[in-house]
Amino acid sequence: MALILLRHTQPDITPGICYGRSDISLPGSFTSDAEAVLATLPEFDRIVSSPLTRCRKLAEFVARHHDISVSVETRLQEMDFGKWECCPWSDIPRKELDIWANSFFHARPHGGESVAMLKARSLEALAEWNTPDTTTLVVTHAGVIKMALAKSAAATDHNQTINYGCFEILTEVRTAE
Repeated sequence: MALILLRHTQPDITPGICYGRSDISLPGSFTSDAEAVLATLPEFDRIVSSPLTRCRKLAEFVARHHDISVSVETRLQEMDFGKWECCPWSDIPRKELDIWANSFFHARPHGGESVAMLKARSLEALAEWNTPDTTTLVVTHAGVIKMALAKSAAATDHNQTINYGCFEILTEVRTAE
């Protein structure tokens, strides 16, 4: 039926830090943040979550209020930024950022995943969880949601803002290019 793609709440990290696959903890405001998210969610039948703490804790919070269990899906993790993980964006060498910008979809100057790799695994997972008679709440990351919403491999199609604790409803999963 549909996938409700929910971005995790605000993690406990300084703004301007590159983080993706890093398992960042949650701030003291998590419970109130999670309650605010819970109040906005449409109805769903099941919950699947990235294994990273910032997603899993939100999924478990919502699941307790709906008396259902959470399935964990590793393919829903955020992009692996390799050696850029937990570095300030301002400290990443300009040359490496230029390499990434010049080949946005395929470059891996950080040694982690390319955007194409993220997109392929994300869309594969979402396609498997998108079943005809079930609405699934997917608690995940901005990168995964952007991959699901992007219409092409162009960087401009991936330049969307997905706020913390907000969701998009997806009725059709595109295939990776």
